[in-house]
Amino acid sequence: MRRFLFIFSAIFSTVFHAQKKPNLIPYPQSVNMQAGKFEIPETLILNDKLPKEETEYLKKRLGSQVKFKSSSSTEKVHVMHLLFPQPKIPINAEADKEKYSIYISPKRILISSYTKQGYFLALQTLIQLFEEHREDKQIPAMEINDSPKFAWRGMHLDVCRHFFTVDEVKQYIDYLAMYKLNTFHWHLTDDQGWRIEIKKYPKLTEIGSKRKESMIGAYVDNTFDGKPYGPYFYTQEQIKEVVKYAEQRHITIVPEIEMPGHALAALSAYPELACTKGPFEAATKWGVFDDVFCPKEETFTFLENVLDEVMQLFPSQYIHIGGDECPKTRWKECAHCQELIKKNNLKDEHGLQSYFIQTIEKYVNSKGRKIIGWDEILEGGLAPNAAVMSWTGVNGGIEAAKSKHFAVMTPGAFCYFDHYQGDPQSEPNAFGGFTPLDKVYSYDPIPSELNAEQAKYILGVQANLWTEYILDFKQVQYMIFPRLMALSEVAWGTADSKNYKDFENRVIQQFKVLDKMKVNYAKSIYNISGKVIPAVNGVAYELSTSQNSNGIKYTTDGTDPTINSQSYQEVIPVSKAMTVKSAYFEEGQLKSAVSTQQFTPSKTTGKNISLEQQPSENYSFGGAFTLVDGIIGNQKQLGKTWLGFNGKDVVAVIDLGQKTQFSEIYFNTLENKGSWIHLAKSTQIFVSDDNTNFKMIKEIGKEEIQNSKGKVRLNIGNQNSKYIKIKIENAGIIPAGNPGADSKAWLFVDEIGAL
Repeated sequence: MRRFLFIFSAIFSTVFHAQKKPNLIPYPQSVNMQAGKFEIPETLILNDKLPKEETEYLKKRLGSQVKFKSSSSTEKVHVMHLLFPQPKIPINAEADKEKYSIYISPKRILISSYTKQGYFLALQTLIQLFEEHREDKQIPAMEINDSPKFAWRGMHLDVCRHFFTVDEVKQYIDYLAMYKLNTFHWHLTDDQGWRIEIKKYPKLTEIGSKRKESMIGAYVDNTFDGKPYGPYFYTQEQIKEVVKYAEQRHITIVPEIEMPGHALAALSAYPELACTKGPFEAATKWGVFDDVFCPKEETFTFLENVLDEVMQLFPSQYIHIGGDECPKTRWKECAHCQELIKKNNLKDEHGLQSYFIQTIEKYVNSKGRKIIGWDEILEGGLAPNAAVMSWTGVNGGIEAAKSKHFAVMTPGAFCYFDHYQGDPQSEPNAFGGFTPLDKVYSYDPIPSELNAEQAKYILGVQANLWTEYILDFKQVQYMIFPRLMALSEVAWGTADSKNYKDFENRVIQQFKVLDKMKVNYAKSIYNISGKVIPAVNGVAYELSTSQNSNGIKYTTDGTDPTINSQSYQEVIPVSKAMTVKSAYFEEGQLKSAVSTQQFTPSKTTGKNISLEQQPSENYSFGGAFTLVDGIIGNQKQLGKTWLGFNGKDVVAVIDLGQKTQFSEIYFNTLENKGSWIHLAKSTQIFVSDDNTNFKMIKEIGKEEIQNSKGKVRLNIGNQNSKYIKIKIENAGIIPAGNPGADSKAWLFVDEIGAL
């Protein structure tokens, strides 16, 4: 590869001024501030031998007057192009391909890189500097030496639950380019819709690209809009257009064709590919469904033909084949599947999934490509050359790396942007979870369990945007910004949680650019953040904001803080039922959303609590204390107040501090079978005075819990004890006839109280 050196030059004063840190995201590996400033000229004159596509992109982004001049021109040229000899060592590593440096002095700006890709990344940094100094027209002198830590810096977009136009997908790609992400994972097929034209199988889009209606509102409402959705899909010409657009921005598109599960849209068009006769229809609900591809010859022929057309459209090294959330119900009941298990000496249906994935991998490998799939492709043994996308946590990535398979880290707890990013009560309806900006920024993609050699198999990091509750592109923007900025700095390798406040300030400066672009970003960063902490007589409520905390005003009686409120000075004691409303003001003007938090304290509120088993990382916000913080979880908002346990019982011991009288125990749990969340199988209550010898005082079964609809209230007679122990039994393995059959059930619990 040739090494390019690009020179921007202009005349300006060399008077030294102390320079502040630039507002760059992701922040470069090395920035050394220098004396002086570079004055931005009215007209930027570029050498006509500069790489055309990248430089055209620069012109488009800057929006300033730009002219091309021949290198032989005697007129002043602000941008000169010099070629350096090919380096002695070949440029193979992704970091070298993307390496660049920028030197800004009072007389010139020098950009160097080995490749056009590195040049393009340098332009992103330069554009941010131009945007930051658009008004004063002076860029501080500095030297930047930069390269990414991770080769895979990705964002995902689900277009199956809700569809987005070609122009909107291009905008999405532009957002990735702005912040130096280089991989776009395009989720093109699922139960709710098939979104890519396959010429050999026209019914995939004629039938599979539409559904009769869509679920709306919270999952527990089980309501539908009654409106036909679709047909929506991308033609192959449109796919080519988007691929070319991404290539011009040095972004690789990785297409995803789901298999063997999440196949209802495909089966609605070609029911003969299932284990049963059907008929099938594209799903109208969200969740996981039992009908999946049957591993028979005609299915593999179909998928190979589909992949042939996909691989002709997408030049990416990796093809994503899904592999997640594949119930084994139909395979267990299918004579062909059972014979296949016996014939190939497979252990069980999990072994059959591995057989399915390996069959597809051999075909994809024969075409010179590789497969990547969600971490369930580890079930039954990983295909020889497959890469893993670790989403259920970090264990999939750890297992893959230790067995010398590449992995992309995308754990839901940090990288699912369909989760809430602010207080669920003041946010649009989301799928669930709670993943605020600072949590994304805190993520380290290299698991501590890996040694240096194993860590080399971590390709990088990716965030995912599933669109069950994202109805339009404005909402897409809202869910990815500003969290995409945190992801970009994590992926670049310069995120530092100790300096989060500095990052937050740079984000706020970047909002000016998003405002100019009319991007509908989330302003949760301005909103009041409430934290419940233990106090002498229960709990206290601590308020904070990214801005000056002196601007916080609040009420404790549920009234509007914009009308009658008091200034926040110290933590708010919570010893009785109350509703705290708070907001941030500047010069008397409301600058944030009004946050609302209801408290319903009981005799357990603020007490010490321990859990025998810890919740899933994805649903562990606040830890065990969440169960005694005095906040009743909203059953329609699976956000920050719930703890989720996958296949585990909840066994909690609460220390009341002294012998205490109580006669009722209550707790809240959830049921959302489409997401594999089931009510508990049973509950037992125990009491003790020494935390060793416990006496069971109450036990109820599944029927009583079902009748309570998740709001369990137990009369236990008059008790006088120091310790309460409660065991809430997980439903276990999901039974046949339910989404996710044969998988571990989820148990969600919130607020264990005593009265």
